[in-house]
Amino acid sequence: MSACLITFEGIEGAGKTTHMQFARDYLEKQGVSVVQTREPGGTELGERVRGLLLDDDLPAMAAKTELMLMFAARVEHINKVIQPALEQGQWVLSDRFYDASYAYQGYGRGMDLALIDQLKTFSVGDLKPDLSLLFDLDLETSAARVSGRGKADRFEQEQAEFFSRVRAGYLALAKQEPERIQILDACQTITEVQQGIVIHLAALLKEKS
Repeated sequence: MSACLITFEGIEGAGKTTHMQFARDYLEKQGVSVVQTREPGGTELGERVRGLLLDDDLPAMAAKTELMLMFAARVEHINKVIQPALEQGQWVLSDRFYDASYAYQGYGRGMDLALIDQLKTFSVGDLKPDLSLLFDLDLETSAARVSGRGKADRFEQEQAEFFSRVRAGYLALAKQEPERIQILDACQTITEVQQGIVIHLAALLKEKS
């Protein structure tokens, strides 16, 4: 069976972590060897960068700084985790990947999408997710879910207008690549969302077997 990269995307509170664990359990029951990881993070360096990016005690950073830190962590992530796992025939599940840079730094922060294209080409090369699951959520539900988590990180403290742009960015990306990016309504019950996940994973398993 061919190795696959599956990414999980969406705004805060969309349930990515819960759904990714479900996907891992489902795939392992099908006999698939799975590596579960996240961005920013996934490596020792990446986790330290993650700490910088999410730390609300630090002074506000320039949008370019944020973007470059994201891609710096991504290069390490690809070279130390994703590519080695794929070469060993494993399936990689990543909580966010390069679509997040387009949605958050591009649409959210207003960074030039052409610049992000260039950074993606330089940093990621030809690597592309086989499937990206976009958990779409309205802003009100997102805010309500995040408020129940405790202390908000630097991104979670952004205003509704920021997340509105991020959500719109994700939906625009899905419209550009409808075969790769599959939208799931994250306002549904967990069971309903996971039924949708199974449909997409089963199709991918059939394609790669």
